[in-house]
Amino acid sequence: MSIWEVILAFVVVVLMLVALLANVLVLLCFLYSADIRKQVPGLFILNLTFCNLLMTVSNMPLTLAGIIYKSQPGGDQICHIVGFLETFLTTNSMLSMAALSIDRWIAVVFPLSYHSKMRYRDAALILSYTWLHSVSFPIVAASLSWVGFHHLYASCTLYNKRPEDRTQFVIFTGVFHALSFLLSLIVLCFTYLKVLKVARFHCKRIDVITMQTLVLLVDIHPSVRERCLEEQKRRRQRATKKISTFIGTFILCFAPYVITRLVELSSVVHINSHWGIISKCLAYSKAVSDPFVYSLLRHQYRKTWKDIINKILKRSSINSSALTSESHNRNILQLNE
Repeated sequence: MSIWEVILAFVVVVLMLVALLANVLVLLCFLYSADIRKQVPGLFILNLTFCNLLMTVSNMPLTLAGIIYKSQPGGDQICHIVGFLETFLTTNSMLSMAALSIDRWIAVVFPLSYHSKMRYRDAALILSYTWLHSVSFPIVAASLSWVGFHHLYASCTLYNKRPEDRTQFVIFTGVFHALSFLLSLIVLCFTYLKVLKVARFHCKRIDVITMQTLVLLVDIHPSVRERCLEEQKRRRQRATKKISTFIGTFILCFAPYVITRLVELSSVVHINSHWGIISKCLAYSKAVSDPFVYSLLRHQYRKTWKDIINKILKRSSINSSALTSESHNRNILQLNE
């Protein structure tokens, strides 16, 4: 193995470990907190977590083996199953992010009618569509034998080995990425930019009230005035940072891989194998960033995880104190004897 391949293998191992840990934490929070389970976005986050976990335990290990051995890991049947899952899970995770953005758009732009527009039944219908949409493309690819081990990405994925099917495969790949990556990106941009517009409008209203209050309070201490202005500035930046993170991580993780897949269809451009694996690792890194972007950094999930830790520590401290007391009583009995 070259130094580049060692580095790439190490990156895949790190991605696997962090993605597994982070997504398991999200799953534990979901199972522990009844409040999170009651919320409609929790269904979308649960579906996204499921996709990330399955991707972590099925696709990443085979990509690691492909990097190390430079050949197809396992038999053709295993590779076909993993390639099918890769196409299904990637599409499902993209559409789940789009569903989360639609949920936020309805909650922010139509707050009074949110509970009537986004119920559990509505969320279940959206998830049903994402699953139907996601499974249709790998079924077509598998039926046409367009799934196999691709040396450029060291992965079992969409791959056409027959030159006579090149035109059909090009059309299929273009339609697939247009209705998965591009569609999800358009939905993300539309919904989150609408959310940002509403957030900025509310920030302006709060800023006007704050400035009027500061003008009326003539005797206010300069440090208090400075803190108010600083909070005003942070408030304006908060929504922009969050929305930039949502859209930015989606583009950063998926765009290089999708562009590489499309450029690969042209026989004119030669793509370096190291870049192919790097683009695949960037796509895998979405399974690492999603738990933090959508769940673990939010206040409710942080509070839930702290409650879980406190419960574990409290139980262990009670057990240790009980063992200490039992040992103390045993020592007293032995002295009396």
